[in-house]
Amino acid sequence: MGLFKRKKDKRIEDISNWARDYLEERRHRASEAERSGDVEAVTTVIAAQDAVQEIALPQEIVEAPAAALQMEGVEGIEEDVTMSVLVEEVSADQEAAVEEAAPPGVEVPIAEEPPVEVEPQAVLEEAPIKPTLFQRLRSGLTKTREGLVGRMDQLFSLGHKIDSDTLEELEEILIESDMGVQQSLSLIQKIQEEVQDLQDPEKIKAYIRQEMTGILQTNGYALNRPDQGPYVIMVVGVNGVGKTTTIGKLAWRYVQQGEQVLLAAGDTFRAAATEQLEIWGGRVGADVVKHKSGADPSAVVFDALKAAQSRGTQVVIADTAGRLHTKINLMEELKKMKRVMAKVIPGAPHEILLVLDATTGQNALSQAKTFHEAIGVTGIVLTKLDGTAKGGIVTAIVGELGLPVKLIGIGEGMEDLRDFEPEEFVGALFDE
Repeated sequence: MGLFKRKKDKRIEDISNWARDYLEERRHRASEAERSGDVEAVTTVIAAQDAVQEIALPQEIVEAPAAALQMEGVEGIEEDVTMSVLVEEVSADQEAAVEEAAPPGVEVPIAEEPPVEVEPQAVLEEAPIKPTLFQRLRSGLTKTREGLVGRMDQLFSLGHKIDSDTLEELEEILIESDMGVQQSLSLIQKIQEEVQDLQDPEKIKAYIRQEMTGILQTNGYALNRPDQGPYVIMVVGVNGVGKTTTIGKLAWRYVQQGEQVLLAAGDTFRAAATEQLEIWGGRVGADVVKHKSGADPSAVVFDALKAAQSRGTQVVIADTAGRLHTKINLMEELKKMKRVMAKVIPGAPHEILLVLDATTGQNALSQAKTFHEAIGVTGIVLTKLDGTAKGGIVTAIVGELGLPVKLIGIGEGMEDLRDFEPEEFVGALFDE
């Protein structure tokens, strides 16, 4: 088959001729109706005329390559030959007008409306579900849970009879989780005496959970706060345990509650300590009272408390040195700061929080003993619990020293400095 062009449909030619005749007739009728003043007739004629006018307009020609129109059994169509494709678009109103105006016996072809392309509905990305406080706590204690409860489960899963050897292995697990030697020995002895069915691992785990909760609840774990005046918190601890970060997160907590917070840069000996505290102050919205490097820390605390009284500040958090570069003993300097606080505001400091790094295990217990003997620590802040398998140190500190753990750090986020709640903590270790 050679080159060809698609011939116009004979019906289309008939319709075009009819449309021209019809328009001429309508124009004539409109002129007569206008001369007679019949407005309704003029309106009807014009509407029908407009509809037919649309039909009579030249059709849009879409050029399509012949190669795209090849069908099975058709040969000889060259790619440079184009085919004229008639595109007809008529609205529903136009269709009705044409049907009304069309003469009997003449069928007016109306092209179907092209399908409306509906864009696929955008898939809304679900906002990530924010984990609950308990979920964050449980996630932060993953290593501790694996090191303590996970190893207990492995021990009991062996299916052996629970005898003295099994209990000895359990004791080893408790000690390696840094629950303390004396507490671990005492706990195993109680299990032997009080657990009626030693062949039931779940009863043994339930007893250990019960004992841990009881130990952690012994001395109270809520922060102490006076009814009136500035709430003064003295934060102590060796360098590198996360003391400045803890101060910043604690300040953020009170700022979020709508309270004014003042930070006292009492670590005047460590390089950049004041600058770090200023960065935290700016980040959380807390003012900072500082002196030049090497100044007397007690003088900084004195000025901070006086400023808090004059401004009506609700919370004062004092940073302290973790190591001195002079011959003055660190503990003596801390005692002096404590005395100055009490002179400015009777009863201050209301909290002396010792910050300990949970990853240091028994070393943290030694630090707690030293600080507590020197200045009378009122509570422990245990940081970096999310990075250690030795979270049992919480139980050792409370059980052996009688010091309550009041805050724990389980992550890098501001909200990851948590109030310590014994039942929640133990539940995060044992619950599935």
